[in-house]
Amino acid sequence: MRFKLIIATVKTDVTDSIVDAAKAAGATVTPARGTGIHEAKTFFGLTLEPQTDLVMFLLEEHLVEAVMKAICKAGHFEKPGTGIAFVLPVDQVAGLESQMERFKKRRLDEKILETDKDDT
Repeated sequence: MRFKLIIATVKTDVTDSIVDAAKAAGATVTPARGTGIHEAKTFFGLTLEPQTDLVMFLLEEHLVEAVMKAICKAGHFEKPGTGIAFVLPVDQVAGLESQMERFKKRRLDEKILETDKDDT
């Protein structure tokens, strides 16, 4: 089984939309936090720049295109300053043993659906 990792950095106000869109497209989500590359504005030591979320989507390879399209649409990535997303290959995965049967079953179900479409 091959996996890829989509990493998206987004403003916190669109994180929920992106996560919901990714889940609807079949993703499993691992939340994290991050900051932007620009120096934050401060006022008496308080940061005024909005926080940026870093969201990681570990996916079976065949789901990457659909999830990427879904998060880009949900996050309005066509607008400047809304976020970025990129895909990295995954060479090794640990800790998914309990989910492997679910992955295999979903892949088998998708193959059956494809076969049914081809027959009609």
